[in-house]
Amino acid sequence: MCYTCALISAVNSYLMHQLNSIEKRAAIALALVFSSRMLGLFMLLPVFALYGSDLAGFSPMWIGLAIGAYGLTQAILQIPLGWLSDRIGRHKVMLGGLAVFALGSVVAALADSVYMVTLGRVLQGAGAVAGAILALAADLTREEQRPKVMAIIGASIGLSFAVAMVLGPLLAKFAGLSGVFWATAVLACSAMLIVAFIVPRTVSKAPMADTLALPQSLGAMLKHRQLLQLDIGVMLLHLMLTAMFVALPTLLQGYGLAPLKHWQFYLPVLLGSFVLMIPMMIVAMRKAQEKGFFMLAVALLISAMLLLMLPGFVALSCALLLFFIGFNFLEASLPALVSRIAPAGQRGSAMGIYSSSQFFGAFLGGVVGGAIVQHFGYQALFAVLAVIGLIWLLVANTLTIPPRAQRLSLAVSVHTELQANQLAKQLTALAGVQEVTLLLAEQRCYLKVSSAHFDTAQAQAVIAAAGA
Repeated sequence: MCYTCALISAVNSYLMHQLNSIEKRAAIALALVFSSRMLGLFMLLPVFALYGSDLAGFSPMWIGLAIGAYGLTQAILQIPLGWLSDRIGRHKVMLGGLAVFALGSVVAALADSVYMVTLGRVLQGAGAVAGAILALAADLTREEQRPKVMAIIGASIGLSFAVAMVLGPLLAKFAGLSGVFWATAVLACSAMLIVAFIVPRTVSKAPMADTLALPQSLGAMLKHRQLLQLDIGVMLLHLMLTAMFVALPTLLQGYGLAPLKHWQFYLPVLLGSFVLMIPMMIVAMRKAQEKGFFMLAVALLISAMLLLMLPGFVALSCALLLFFIGFNFLEASLPALVSRIAPAGQRGSAMGIYSSSQFFGAFLGGVVGGAIVQHFGYQALFAVLAVIGLIWLLVANTLTIPPRAQRLSLAVSVHTELQANQLAKQLTALAGVQEVTLLLAEQRCYLKVSSAHFDTAQAQAVIAAAGA
């Protein structure tokens, strides 16, 4: 525990270093908004299979649908609401989305049937504000500090999952399933207050192509083999997570662990997985062995599913530890790889499709998990998930991880396609430039460069000469 606390403190110190006051305020406030929303979504995972049994129409199939339903509307609306935020403003979209999320929570809290709970979850997912939150984070930060702010927001998601595994069972024990949804509604309202009164307002926008999905780029991103592999990967990762929780709470209760004590099981498993995952991340980055550890993480997921097929509480505990080591590593690695592989000027589109794939995986996991458990039982579910993991492992073996590169966006002044093409050709010839994308509509040039060989002043001189 001391090691973990010291590590968290060191990471926090690094992330906050050199952020100005607006960036620190934005990072903390947006992380709170993001994590409070995700906390509400995650809290249902460890409790619904146990506490939803009194609802009319309850069945394993509907457990899965209710758990995963939010993922469908999230996947559908994530990109459109990101676009809308660029038209009417980030704050308006965030407040509207959080209000819809709160409404869905109230519908689920008042529900007396599994069907109404599922409708509430669909409404919760319709408050798809992740794209607007990340775009606002980009608007409020300098380009060189933006990765730190994004890392803080990303870390808050992992923390919210860990807290949800502990808080969900406690709330459900003392306030029932409806109490979990009422707490989710309160969290959503609290997030609205943070957006209204704490999140800084801005009149400037970060380069759109770096933060939001562009319609003209979506087709190309769906055809990009490496990015498609990562999109399918995150979809399968969240499919496995959601499907597993269709069965896991009932299995724990079957081993004599009372629902109130489930958090005592989840907490050490999650803490242990974080502690064991961090050395993997460090070695993978420092030794340039990212692909090897990526494959190892997928193999851990497969091993976890095979262990879950064995009887005994020890096997289940080991399985969950292995699963969350692999899950946490992949959850951190996948978006970083998407950002690195995405072509210059198309990171927003790449991340938009990635996020939609992630939520669609949660939906599929609920549907697949519920259907298999209802018709074939828990053992069949874990066997199918192991096969899915094996297929992912085989596909991941063909993944090529490119060297690390720095991304820059520079304003330009060109007025014709011919000028744009000539400038792009000149920039491509500069030392250290890996990719160039020039968007006339934005009057901006996006570069992917090797920081060791690239001279920013030289590129700015070329751009100035072209605009003269």
